[in-house]
Amino acid sequence: FIILDEAQNTSPEQMKMFLTRLGFGSKVVVTGDVTQVDLPSGQTSGLRVVQDILEGVEDIDFCRLSSRDVVRHKLVTDIVDAYNRWDEARVPELKQGPRGGSRKRGRQ
Repeated sequence: FIILDEAQNTSPEQMKMFLTRLGFGSKVVVTGDVTQVDLPSGQTSGLRVVQDILEGVEDIDFCRLSSRDVVRHKLVTDIVDAYNRWDEARVPELKQGPRGGSRKRGRQ
């Protein structure tokens, strides 16, 4: 059983390399939060890309969580909701190309 955590910080090439190493009898879980990408500005997240590439492939499932799935302090849920509203307001800008940078708390 193999877990790739923080997969939002992989490049598309790294994601492909990881996924193509799956052996017989193995199970893989890839986790990540595409709202917290820490790649250099302009570099695309492998987690974002892989969703488009592998959507519809048999035996591959994507589970997308929302703020309702956050089991933490209520303030964390409010923060996740606020970021989602902010992202939705920027949809035209996001379609122009990938964005980098960090949204993790405590990082500048």
